[in-house]
Amino acid sequence: MAYARIEDVQARLSRELTEAEKTAGKTLLDDAAGIIDAFAPDANIDIKKIVSCRMVMRAIGDANNAGFPMGATQGSMGGLGYTQSWTIGSGSNGELYLAKIEKEMLGVGDNIGSYSPVEDITGGCAGW
Repeated sequence: MAYARIEDVQARLSRELTEAEKTAGKTLLDDAAGIIDAFAPDANIDIKKIVSCRMVMRAIGDANNAGFPMGATQGSMGGLGYTQSWTIGSGSNGELYLAKIEKEMLGVGDNIGSYSPVEDITGGCAGW
């Protein structure tokens, strides 16, 4: 079950999607919902909608983006040497992925923790 509609994605991109993009986008929204639920099944439904749209927007791309892929954190262009390179923060262009900010929005991310079998739950050493 998708958390957003293709019209939501289109409104955020501020451009008319082609029929091919609409068809692909509907499927991508379903896929995005599956990815989101794998990470944060209990997240707020409104946050899931925003994250779904952002994921699909990156996968579809933005025609107004002057040649840069959405989600790029670094990029360069050349001239007569025909050089072009981009660094994508968390995935690859055209792929559905959760960016760092989206993981934070969903309440998942860089939580670091550990468990020691020799310590009890209160933090003291067991049996000491």
